[in-house]
Amino acid sequence: MLNWNDVLNFATKGNPVPDKRVEKTEEEWKALLTPEQYRITRRKGTEARFSGELCSRYEPGKYNCICCDTELFDSEIKFDSNTGWPSFTQPIKENAIKYEKDESFGMVRVEVMCNTCDAHLGHVFPDGPAPSGLRYCINSESLRLVMKEA
Repeated sequence: MLNWNDVLNFATKGNPVPDKRVEKTEEEWKALLTPEQYRITRRKGTEARFSGELCSRYEPGKYNCICCDTELFDSEIKFDSNTGWPSFTQPIKENAIKYEKDESFGMVRVEVMCNTCDAHLGHVFPDGPAPSGLRYCINSESLRLVMKEA
């Protein structure tokens, strides 16, 4: 299980190696994504609080990257953080997420991205529930919920 020290180490000393890489041109990303998905995932945007479709959904399933369809999070580790964005305590696999120090807007945060295609997902914070203490705060527009079959 990842903890805050692991996150900081990845952000400062290098990320885990992804299982695969997906790279496209900006034109290919624009053709694949909606304008809002493109703004968030490729231009490091943020959706408005409580506006994302996936914020209040808790059905069983996997949350995949909207850009490359890599599995990123499982619904079993999703929780209501009351922040206005979908929140998770762990990635589905240690190497699913890429971490980068983010000093924009006069703050120091850790940005999280899809480690397969570098899509901006959101940020991770050390104020989540036990046992990890992590809160992955993710934009709905960067995710696709793949429902678990009954």
